[in-house]
Amino acid sequence: MGKSGKKRILLKIGTNVLTKETENISRGKIEDIAKQIAYLKDDYEFVIVSSGAIAVAKQFVKLESNGKKINVKQALASIGQPHLMRIYQECFRELGLLTSQCLLSYSDFEKEQSIVNIVNTINVLVENNYIPIINENDTVATDEIKFGDNDKLSALTAALLNVDLLLIATNTNGIYTKESMHNHHEKTILETSDIHFLKGEAEKTISSGGTGGMISKIEAAEIAQNANIETWILNGLNDNFILDAIQHKSVFTKITKKMKRASQILIHKGMINGEQHLLPLKNKN
Repeated sequence: MGKSGKKRILLKIGTNVLTKETENISRGKIEDIAKQIAYLKDDYEFVIVSSGAIAVAKQFVKLESNGKKINVKQALASIGQPHLMRIYQECFRELGLLTSQCLLSYSDFEKEQSIVNIVNTINVLVENNYIPIINENDTVATDEIKFGDNDKLSALTAALLNVDLLLIATNTNGIYTKESMHNHHEKTILETSDIHFLKGEAEKTISSGGTGGMISKIEAAEIAQNANIETWILNGLNDNFILDAIQHKSVFTKITKKMKRASQILIHKGMINGEQHLLPLKNKN
């Protein structure tokens, strides 16, 4: 919780969400996020970790290079980052929201002075009603471009800032059971503190499309859990996805804090008479 007494949320937004699974960044999606933050600003303060720099650059340029493919991606990130921030700034400013840019690399989390600087800078920004928009410094961080998006970065930042809640926006209704994925009738795991169980569910469905990315989200949730932070994995493609989750109007996966006895694992079975029908998968002692 910040000095203002508001709950602090770290919101991670991936490229699939920002593009709405197309080739172009969606201003409409960024406007949707801005509207929700504006609605919630009296009770919550937000820090955003956003992917999308490379995607937005591809809308404007096509680079050729005789060098490594990774160098082209780094150059695209450099071109796209200011465009991405411009879209954020324009969409948020229309609703009276102020934004700022922070570029981080994993090495920043290994240096004591860098850690102090990150925390102090972000706290000053938030206390003055600026929303920090954080991205990986892709021009120097090749591993991030090659191996995933900003899931790990979001978790490390959440832990550093001691936020109240980590929201990871993706393109599914949370984490699905492996059995339901195989049957092509997805059922969401609604709530658990059992990271090992979640990894097993996701690992068994890697070949069925998109679940490799889910592994990195579960690993991010594990980092957050070790910092005593709850993680929600929710469908950012839906309008009002933050509000609906907070108001318990949507289906998503809640990865709770560690318990002495692991929490019951609940599976979403659909709606009956307008109410969610839940099934306990198993009890852990």
